Amino acid sequence: MLSAIVSCWALLLGMGLLMLGNGLQGSLLGLRAVLEGFETATTGLVMTGYYVGFLAGSMLVPRMVRRVGHIRVFAALASLASIAVLLHTVVIDPVTWTAMRLVTGFAYAGLYIVAESWLNDQGTNRTRGQLLSVYMVIQLGAMALGQLLLNVADPGGFLLFIAVSVLVSLALVPILLTVAPAPSFDEPSHVGLMDLYRISPLGVVGSFAVGTAHGSVFGMGAVYAERAGLNVAEISVFMALYLIGGMALQWPIGRLSDRFDRRLVITAVTLIGAAAAVAAVFAPDLHHAALFAVICLFGGLSLPMYSLCLAHTNDYLEPRQMVAASSSLVMLTGIGACLGPFSVAMIMSLLGAEGFFWWVGGIHAGIGVFAIWRMSQRPSLPADEQGPFVAVPPRASPLAAAVTPKKVRDQIDRDLARLSGR
Repeated sequence: MLSAIVSCWALLLGMGLLMLGNGLQGSLLGLRAVLEGFETATTGLVMTGYYVGFLAGSMLVPRMVRRVGHIRVFAALASLASIAVLLHTVVIDPVTWTAMRLVTGFAYAGLYIVAESWLNDQGTNRTRGQLLSVYMVIQLGAMALGQLLLNVADPGGFLLFIAVSVLVSLALVPILLTVAPAPSFDEPSHVGLMDLYRISPLGVVGSFAVGTAHGSVFGMGAVYAERAGLNVAEISVFMALYLIGGMALQWPIGRLSDRFDRRLVITAVTLIGAAAAVAAVFAPDLHHAALFAVICLFGGLSLPMYSLCLAHTNDYLEPRQMVAASSSLVMLTGIGACLGPFSVAMIMSLLGAEGFFWWVGGIHAGIGVFAIWRMSQRPSLPADEQGPFVAVPPRASPLAAAVTPKKVRDQIDRDLARLSGR
């Protein structure tokens, strides 16, 4: 395992730098939009641009990689992301910002695809899932540290935007100088969503809803925190704790889902998460420390949900279906994420800042209720027949989601080959 990490050090370092910049940029733009006097609904539209671009990039970048190769695509997209963030300071206008967020989302989707396909290629069947877990820790940890960079300079100035651009540009250096060969690349295929719904209704509904919730938090979390009366330092801590909670509880929740009916774990996690969101509605009236504790717990329960939905869906798939199904779930999650920022912005416009947690709490409660209904419709799988849980980053590309199915598929192929040779 250590040798696999060492062989990927340049890739992991580069992605860590990218996520530092991405974590800072998301919260910085939400906070800056408030300082510039953007309406809440307008800010929601601006932040939605990232997820629309990300969805488009997930579909289009694989074709670019096949034509010109990993390194050229990575360099071009990182340059686009670096330029886009600087343009936010040149033209302060919602339409321009939305366009730049769309470009940024497109670029980051491609960067993830390149990095995660490289990571997939560097790992073996034994280490691939572990490498993805390390990558997830680096991604969430770097994004959390990125939130704290809000304190380095005044969000109303231009220095933080320059810092994001520098981080994105710096991320190119270790990756472009790596001696590791570029991997072969196969564009992920997709399975029809109706077919997938018939196989795993909870996986489909849960993935879409989780995407909406995550888009809401990543897109508008900093806006909520400012509306709730937090200062810049407190906003950075608020967003960082959401990510730290998710990083801390991924594995405990995953292990529970391997030992018990996964639908039961999904039900418990989402309903407790919904209760935490309701508690967060009232936490600012008590003390900001209470809000920090609740958002950390909520992040710990919310961020593992995509991995749970992916693992639950794989439990009901044939090995040959897993890669295509995983890719379809990522796309579905991306569609949900596109709806998240604007939908929560509209709720906040109607209900005030507390509408933020009413909305994301309602989404989690809805998943839990749907899971309870599904348990009444189909008997559970025995725990020993469930596939393994592997933590997947909340903004994974289709290729990252395909890592675990590929691991399972390769193992089955080896077993069949061994049996046929007897």
